[in-house]
Amino acid sequence: METDLELAQRAALTGAAEALRHFAVIADLPQERKKDGSVVTVADRAVETVIREVLTQARPDDAILGEEHGESAGGTGRRWIIDPIDGTALFVRGDDRWLVLIALEVDGVVTAGVQIVPAQGLGWWAGRGQGAYRGRVVNDRLVDGERIHVSSARPEMSTARLGVVPIDWGREVAEPLIAVAAEEPWAVHPPLLVAQGDLDVAVQTSGQIWDFAASSVIIPEAGGVFRGLDGQERPGAGPFAFASSAELLEQALDILRGKNAHLTR
Repeated sequence: METDLELAQRAALTGAAEALRHFAVIADLPQERKKDGSVVTVADRAVETVIREVLTQARPDDAILGEEHGESAGGTGRRWIIDPIDGTALFVRGDDRWLVLIALEVDGVVTAGVQIVPAQGLGWWAGRGQGAYRGRVVNDRLVDGERIHVSSARPEMSTARLGVVPIDWGREVAEPLIAVAAEEPWAVHPPLLVAQGDLDVAVQTSGQIWDFAASSVIIPEAGGVFRGLDGQERPGAGPFAFASSAELLEQALDILRGKNAHLTR
């Protein structure tokens, strides 16, 4: 029988294939604006639809929460959480850094997460207690999986490698940390770079549960930590910080909250 993590991978890969079909003709894809001002396209809705079809066929009694189609009820205490295209603003510009995100929450705890970067042919995944992994997407399969770990270095915040997302708007939340740490450009979603040891700290300045659910299992399984700026320890709305160690996370949160903001590089 297919495990939950295997199902999450299959659903994410199905969504990735659908997303790439639309990405290939992105110049002709109509764009709309949601009430919150964010961009949405027919691709976002189509990707979520095919992911839901996979999940519903395999686990018909589970609930599903998706960014575009809302929540369907279930009676099992299990809920799949979908962000069909994370980074639609990147997607519509032809930037290859957008993702497909899927997570499974069981009785309020995220137990599995998958993040695919379709246009780069890369994927990350984790199951609670099973470690975190990175691999390549080949013929709609994840191959060459290798276990990933956060960096073992313990830098001072002034030399900590920082990634901030988004890259060109809504960065005010992260400005106190940007003024202190060594911000670096990123080719892949910054929390994933923390998980694989290529960054020390990452900040996502806004989001909803579907933006953070998959990361909330991948980061800890790689040895890292995360928390919302308001202290929340489960994925939800608002800005979140990710770090390679609890000490570094506390320093980052203190700076983001205005404490120790006098520090300079």
